[in-house]
Amino acid sequence: MFPRIREDIRSVFERDPAARTAWEVLTCYPGLHAIWGQRLSHWLWTHGLKWLARLNSNLARWLTGIEIHPGAIIGRRFFIDHGMGVVIGETAEIGDDVTLYQGVTLGGVSWNKGKRHPTIRDKVVVGAGAKVLGPFEVGEGARIGSNAVVVKAVPAGATVVGIPARVVQEAHEPSEKVVAIAKSLGFDAYGLTRDMPDPVANAIGSMLEHIQVLDERLVQVCKLLHQMDSRMPELELSKLELPDFCGQTSIASSSAAPDPAQTGPKVRRAV
Repeated sequence: MFPRIREDIRSVFERDPAARTAWEVLTCYPGLHAIWGQRLSHWLWTHGLKWLARLNSNLARWLTGIEIHPGAIIGRRFFIDHGMGVVIGETAEIGDDVTLYQGVTLGGVSWNKGKRHPTIRDKVVVGAGAKVLGPFEVGEGARIGSNAVVVKAVPAGATVVGIPARVVQEAHEPSEKVVAIAKSLGFDAYGLTRDMPDPVANAIGSMLEHIQVLDERLVQVCKLLHQMDSRMPELELSKLELPDFCGQTSIASSSAAPDPAQTGPKVRRAV
């Protein structure tokens, strides 16, 4: 039990920059309290003590504002941030490292018995106010935007937004340079990620990567010219400065600090 609690607390630190101490997380995070209450309720439910399980679930809802049915199956390192108004139905299944924000509903659209709630695979992020309704699957690593209403299956790694939700970005493998920039942004909260179709962000990312490639090629050309004729200066480029939202991360891996005495051509900073 205690290793699971420590694991839950670590997952909060990984996904919530507001977390300061383990004691604060242990005592002041209703999302964790709701999950721990659900584990007890689920144990009671699976051992035939269904009324007691529902009673415990109801007490947890009263204390946390989060309603999780005792029959729901929940994986490891599940994190509910803020949490108020979250509802998770009886036949919902949630994988590992899933994150839900306030106002999320994992509900059904039928009164029939049997599977009627969604299956959420590993590493899914469901943004604030989103509704996922029906017995379908949300693929691993998918992102559901805030206030989206999802009524059909979501492919792995995809991003969906809108009412009804539609796929706006299929899964793809970003380059290592783009990943390095994205890491400086921190956790992708509320289902709004670097993969969202923001034309300005996409254009900036493409330009930064293109500039990096040009810088590397230019340095290589200058080195070759210097080898052919030592009178040719060996170009040194300053590090590429990124916007404030990229923090201190730099993608100019092959560049060096400029020499004040350098008389060769200079490269204008990207920002």
